[in-house]
Amino acid sequence: MNPRDRAADARALWTELAGAPVDFAAAPSIVVSPGSRWCPPGWVGVVELAGQVVITAPDAATAEAVGPHAATAGTDPDRWRAALEVGAVLGPAGLFYPGAGPFPRDGFTDVTAGASAEELARLEAVSGEDDAAEAGVSESTSPVFVVRDGGNVVAAAGYVPWLDRAAHIGVLVAPSHRGRNLAKGVGAAAAAHADAAGLLPQWRARIPASQRVALAVGFARMGTQLSLRLAG
Repeated sequence: MNPRDRAADARALWTELAGAPVDFAAAPSIVVSPGSRWCPPGWVGVVELAGQVVITAPDAATAEAVGPHAATAGTDPDRWRAALEVGAVLGPAGLFYPGAGPFPRDGFTDVTAGASAEELARLEAVSGEDDAAEAGVSESTSPVFVVRDGGNVVAAAGYVPWLDRAAHIGVLVAPSHRGRNLAKGVGAAAAAHADAAGLLPQWRARIPASQRVALAVGFARMGTQLSLRLAG
C-alpha cells in the first residue's frame, strides 16, 4: 500500500466517522451531523486532512455560527476563541498515518508480544493517570507489544480497530525508561502488526514528544483534529 492509498483510506475513515456525507475535496465545508464521532455529542468536530478542513456541527444553528470562521480558524483553538464564545476544547491532535517506507524493526530485539492485565495496570499506575488515559494500552484488542526490565513491563503498545478500517495505536513508556527509543520499538511493532492485518495504522498525538515518536516510527503527519464546545 503506497502513501497515496493511505491518504485515501484516511479520508474514507474520517468520512465514515462523520456520520454524514462530507467532502474533503470541497473543503472548507460544514455538515450537520448530530451523530458525528469526530467529537463528543453536542460538540463541533473539526478535521483537517492534507490542508482541507471539514466541520461537523450538532445542529443547524451551530453550523450557522461556525460557518463564517471555518476557513480562517481551521484547527487553531485560539482563533476559534477569538471568533466565538468557546466553552471547552479538546485538542488539537495531530493525525499521523504511514509514510512511504516500512516500519523500522531492526535493533529492537527486546520487543515481545503479550502482557497480562496486571502488568499493564502496573505500567499505567507508574505512568500517571493522564499519560495512561492518553495511551489507552490496556484497552487494546490487538496483541500488546512490550519491553520488560527486571521482569516489569516498562513500555507497551497496542491498538484498537476503528470501523474495521484503521488501527488506533497507543504507546506508553514508564517515566524512568523514557528517552531510550522504547516507544519507537514497541510502536513500530504494533504498527507493523496492524499493517499486516490490512488495517490503516493511525497515530493520534497531542504532545510534541509523541509526535516526534510517530515520525521516528515511520508515520507522516497528514492532518489535525479539534473538538469545540460552544458556550451557552
